[in-house]
Amino acid sequence: MARISLTPRRSLLFRAVEWYCKRTYGKVLDPARALAHNPRVLWSDLRFELSVAKWKELDPCLKALAVMASAASIGCSWCMDFGHWESQGMGMDVRKLRDVPMWRDSTVYTPLERDVMEYAEAMTANPPEVGDESAARLLTALGEAAFVELTAMVAVENLRSRMNAALGLTSQGFKDHCDIPARPGTAAG
Repeated sequence: MARISLTPRRSLLFRAVEWYCKRTYGKVLDPARALAHNPRVLWSDLRFELSVAKWKELDPCLKALAVMASAASIGCSWCMDFGHWESQGMGMDVRKLRDVPMWRDSTVYTPLERDVMEYAEAMTANPPEVGDESAARLLTALGEAAFVELTAMVAVENLRSRMNAALGLTSQGFKDHCDIPARPGTAAG
């Protein structure tokens, strides 16, 4: 359950966000509802996300796997839910999306996809555990521009997932259920 009301004051900005979300996603996104309690934060987040959406050096499927591996590592069921829906909409293999939380045990990923998810998890660890060999493999495979974008996308997803998880936002119904690996002493979301 959300730790903050998801019924913010209906400012002009929030009404515009509601309209856009309903038109684009079919419903108002809970993170937008939560951030709308502070219009400056919402406005900054919107501008940031619009800018991030213009990054095009990294293959979209690799980007999606990195984002979802980071979200799964943090335990953000909202991000896993939305990421699954968004990635499926762009034509990603549903088996790859379903297996993200258990990617090490899955046979559906290429070596490059495994490297990307390993890197995302290593960056997401606290403190980060990125190894020189892993980074070198990715730099060679992707090139500098895509490697920088991969690194930035994982950092962006850490911001999203940590904020959503801290605000108590959970799956919003974009996917039937979201598979987050349970941590010792906690329930999966």
